[in-house]
Amino acid sequence: MHRTARKILTTHVGSLPATAGLTGEAAVRYVVERQRQIGLDIINEGEYTKGGDWLSFTDDRFGGFTESAPQGPPIVTQGKDREEFADFYQWASERGTLFFEPGNQLQKVRKHLVCTGPITYTGQDALRREIGLLQSAAGSSGELFLTSTAPASLEVYRSNQYYSNEEDFLGALAEALREEYKAIVDSGVILQIDDAWLPALWDRIGIGMGLEAFQRRCRARVEALNHALRGIPEDRVRYHFCWGSWHGPHAYDLELQHLIGILLSVKAQAYLIEGANARHEHEYAVWETAKLPDGKILIPGVITHSTDVVEHPELVCQRILRFAKLLGKENVIAGADCGFGGRTHPQIAWAKLRSLVEGAKLASKALS
Repeated sequence: MHRTARKILTTHVGSLPATAGLTGEAAVRYVVERQRQIGLDIINEGEYTKGGDWLSFTDDRFGGFTESAPQGPPIVTQGKDREEFADFYQWASERGTLFFEPGNQLQKVRKHLVCTGPITYTGQDALRREIGLLQSAAGSSGELFLTSTAPASLEVYRSNQYYSNEEDFLGALAEALREEYKAIVDSGVILQIDDAWLPALWDRIGIGMGLEAFQRRCRARVEALNHALRGIPEDRVRYHFCWGSWHGPHAYDLELQHLIGILLSVKAQAYLIEGANARHEHEYAVWETAKLPDGKILIPGVITHSTDVVEHPELVCQRILRFAKLLGKENVIAGADCGFGGRTHPQIAWAKLRSLVEGAKLASKALS
């Protein structure tokens, strides 16, 4: 993974908005060109090779699962945040603004899949198409990344009726995912693993479990992920987690200080975290005591999807400088809190990404 002390590099988390009416290859070419024009250093295909969604694209990539009606209400509708702010959530749900813009065509209801046989990976053709579209649109210059999903985030919408225990189920899921991870890295593209559900489950199940039990649960999921990553060079892997990133209070997000050791145990070179929204911006201070291991890179969010206010480049610069002064400028890449596609109007998203690049230039000058 490219790193330099000469300038602050820029990237984002994955999901980007295309213009209305563009899908498939046309959307991919559009978002790649826009990223190049803006000046982002490490780019992707906006997740438009996978329909613009970070999770549901996996529904058809594994053998051994059967679609089934979920038992009880969807987990995304549960949690302490929803209990305390029930009136707000009802209001926002009626307007369709928690995750998606009104009228957005992304899938809103996840399938529930039951494991009824040995888990296998069946997504080879779809993955080859993704990689091919990205590389065709982007050419050979610059670093490219492609997103996949962690076992812990796939597990949320899947249940097990085949394996004798949870550990075996997670291990089989990780082993199947390994094929996708390895194919992305072997293609020369950087692998980004998305794991929003790892910390976001605190609000749903972790509070009742207690902190130590929840941390043990998280560690078991990271062990499964690391099993899937065995033998894959760490410098070709970046890992992103967030707290769900819906447009809501997030008053019960688990603090980063309780997850930092779990985050850094993932066998990746770079870690993408939230750092620009009102609930998590203060957590840059965690790095005053936490040590980023040698050779690792932090990619904090310095722009956010959580507000339509476009960050001033000077503010972006200030956020970058906080991390660079604590961790070393060569160990910081400027990023975003989470994806913009389906959460932010395209004009706002692209304006924020321009501010990201401009703020990184200011920070590079200040650090030179």
